[in-house]
Amino acid sequence: MTSLETKREVAEANRRRYEELRAAGQEATPKALPSATALGAAPILENAVISREEIPADWYAIVRLRRGEALRIADPSGRSSVSVIGWRDEDTSERINCADTVKVQWSAAVSKGRVILSDMGRVLFSVIEDTSGAHDILVGGSTPAAYGAASRNTQENFIAGAAKVGLGVRDIPPCVTFFAPVSLDENGCFVWNQGRKQPGDFVDLRAEMNAILVLSNCAHPLDPARPSAAQPVVLVRHRIPQAAADDPCRTGSPEAMRAFQFTDRLYA
Repeated sequence: MTSLETKREVAEANRRRYEELRAAGQEATPKALPSATALGAAPILENAVISREEIPADWYAIVRLRRGEALRIADPSGRSSVSVIGWRDEDTSERINCADTVKVQWSAAVSKGRVILSDMGRVLFSVIEDTSGAHDILVGGSTPAAYGAASRNTQENFIAGAAKVGLGVRDIPPCVTFFAPVSLDENGCFVWNQGRKQPGDFVDLRAEMNAILVLSNCAHPLDPARPSAAQPVVLVRHRIPQAAADDPCRTGSPEAMRAFQFTDRLYA
């Protein structure tokens, strides 16, 4: 038996084991997530609004969210993408973890009903409203190589935002990018699906722990528009009830339920 054949057999065995585990995990989860939010639905009551701000194209914002608050990220033009990283406010060594978010939910799809985890197995955010489901948690944000020196990029924005809260390059984790319609084709290559972007798209992130966010409004690396087509996006920070016992995000899977238990214990 050649070394190549051995490697292929090991790879096939690992793939079979992964498929078995994924099937078991998905069997324990609901067969359907909540329906996407309709455009114009889920209005925010004016007395619940804490603050509103706009992020210009190619710029960034720093937002501190408390448990019991949510952040609406809205894309009025339908042309922008917003990359997000975050840390727990009380201890910034705990940060967003995209890899665990994918593994725990057996899916790289970020949409309504999903949770975004920290690297300590706790829930950083729940996606409670979402008009598109067209988001990316695999590719990452733009770098100087993506759009050149003519415009700012997410890498530079994250470095600048982290510095303003006393953090450095080593504290910057991989990001999730909202309004980035990325999928995989049959060859495993990333594909940009422009038709899934629409004016007025928004997503609501409910903070399950006190958090610091940096949000970068730069074009996604796979966005074919050159120069960048990014336009201003709107952030609305607002008060919201904490997740109830039957909340879809809390009950979405056994893993999500455990992550909420760990989070609740932290703030008990």
